Amino acid sequence: MSTFFTLVPSGALRVTGADRLDFVQGQMTNDLRGCPTPGYVAACFLNVRGQIEHFARIYRRADDIYLHLDAGQAPALAERLRRYVIFDQVEIQDLSADLRTLHLWGEWPAGVTEGWPQVAAAAGAAWTVQMGGAAVLLGAVNRSGQLGLDLHYLAAQEEAVMAALHTALPLNERSWAELQTARVAAGLPEPALDGFLGHLPQEVGLDTGGPLPAISYRKGCYVGQEIMARLEARGRARYGLGRLRVPAGTEVGSEVVSAGRAVGQTGLEAGGLALCRLRLDLPQDAALEVNGQAVTQLPMTEPVTTDAS
Repeated sequence: MSTFFTLVPSGALRVTGADRLDFVQGQMTNDLRGCPTPGYVAACFLNVRGQIEHFARIYRRADDIYLHLDAGQAPALAERLRRYVIFDQVEIQDLSADLRTLHLWGEWPAGVTEGWPQVAAAAGAAWTVQMGGAAVLLGAVNRSGQLGLDLHYLAAQEEAVMAALHTALPLNERSWAELQTARVAAGLPEPALDGFLGHLPQEVGLDTGGPLPAISYRKGCYVGQEIMARLEARGRARYGLGRLRVPAGTEVGSEVVSAGRAVGQTGLEAGGLALCRLRLDLPQDAALEVNGQAVTQLPMTEPVTTDAS
């Protein structure tokens, strides 16, 4: 197997100041305080109804907190965070224009440079290394069905980083669309890409037992925390994450219908597959339609083939 690289369209926020950890901890669903330094957690920022407004991978570092988001998401989250700054000693910067991210996937890329992880680590691990004179933040992230590495670096140093990578590894570039096909086939949600913002985390695979855990039920208060506690006590939500075989070109957010009743919405279609938010009381063999065309529900626990396979 080869090692692939894919450029990741991204947004980025940096939070600094003496109160940065307590401030961010009090805004998000996961436990950043329990995260090693360096390290990261996946987390949501909810509204008062417990619905997802933003999703980020949040890195705890010695001197700052770095929030990695999907492209276009940073300005709205920065505005939201600033609304909650009262007496907190924090500064929030949007660095989206200054930073770049790429993802390495496929064969684990061991031994690239000093301090680089030699073997696959657990998701949430992070390291800072030097590559071609550039400081690079690494995060162990699963975007394809197996653990890979996100590399975060200054846009001005992209040429040096890429040169160092190509010197150390036999790299093959894969498109963003190819990475999304692998992600969807693996059953891994990405809330912004899949159009799952506005829904409960438990409905779209972000619960503690889901494919992208982004909640701690043992941390302190945050916006939407009361709803999360009620859902934990109840046991489960009415919707969960599903996967469908759908026609190519199915749009994000297309309504899933069964017996004339809306039962869910599709995520991003890639390779003829789409994740979906789907009612949990549906039989596995229920007849489903999207945009008037029959679609097939696929078990989340079994490997699937895509149109690109």
